Amino acid sequence: MNYKDRTGKEIINTTGQDKFLKFLYTNRIGRSFLKFMISDKVTRAIEIYMNSRLSTLKIDGFIKKNHININDYKKRYFKSYNEFFTRKIRASKRPIDRENGAFISPSDGKVTVYPISENLVVNIKNIDYSVKSLLLDRELAEEFYGGWLYVIRLTVDNYHRYCYPDSGYQYENYYIRGVFHTVNPVALENTSVFAQNSRAYTMIDTDNFGRIVQMEVGAMGVGRIVNHLENEFVEKGQEKGYFEFGGSTICLFVQKGNVIPDADIIKNTVDGYETLVKMGEKIGSGTAF
Repeated sequence: MNYKDRTGKEIINTTGQDKFLKFLYTNRIGRSFLKFMISDKVTRAIEIYMNSRLSTLKIDGFIKKNHININDYKKRYFKSYNEFFTRKIRASKRPIDRENGAFISPSDGKVTVYPISENLVVNIKNIDYSVKSLLLDRELAEEFYGGWLYVIRLTVDNYHRYCYPDSGYQYENYYIRGVFHTVNPVALENTSVFAQNSRAYTMIDTDNFGRIVQMEVGAMGVGRIVNHLENEFVEKGQEKGYFEFGGSTICLFVQKGNVIPDADIIKNTVDGYETLVKMGEKIGSGTAF
């Protein structure tokens, strides 16, 4: 998917990550490779490597390829690739919109927004989900019918820590393990695949936007989602957690009548574009303001 910035400028850029994920999920050989990659032994080996000093050899090339200004971050030297991947940015580089009526993006990424209904299907990491299949909770899904679903897709060049979009009370964290298996394998390229990514979510009763659900979607196999708190009062812009190495997406579910998404994000979604956003940037307005 192509995307636009907040000024409306179109950016055409398919990353190597996008191409690789498409190969893994839509190609028969890729799916076989994916099944091997997410086995317990392989994911454990990848985790060990990404936390090793040897993995630091990848860092300089990544910085150069993705045009990252390392001076924007609090540290410049790292003991592993994972430590680099989860680096903390200077607060001045991600200012938080503190207006009470500003519903902010919890992360960097490319955002789309959809009206929630029983029939809504969204594609996340080349897998189709309904709201019920995302949450695995029919009653909770039904609470959000008539509201909005924000999908914020992070790529490897983005900042991979995320925050709360408003102050309020956060309940417990729920974790759903990713699964992958082939259904009715036939010697054809279009073999159907059943898959779900690992994901974590929590309900938050916010001060200004009613009840929301914030969900972090990671890769299948080993968990790469780290959340700090549960069952506590939290503040708008406070760090909620971070993604370790691997693809990542954040979903925000808002209830009917509480938030109006920004017009450019709605239009871009309808026109087939994602919208570039930064953590702390306004992406909607509360209806009470």
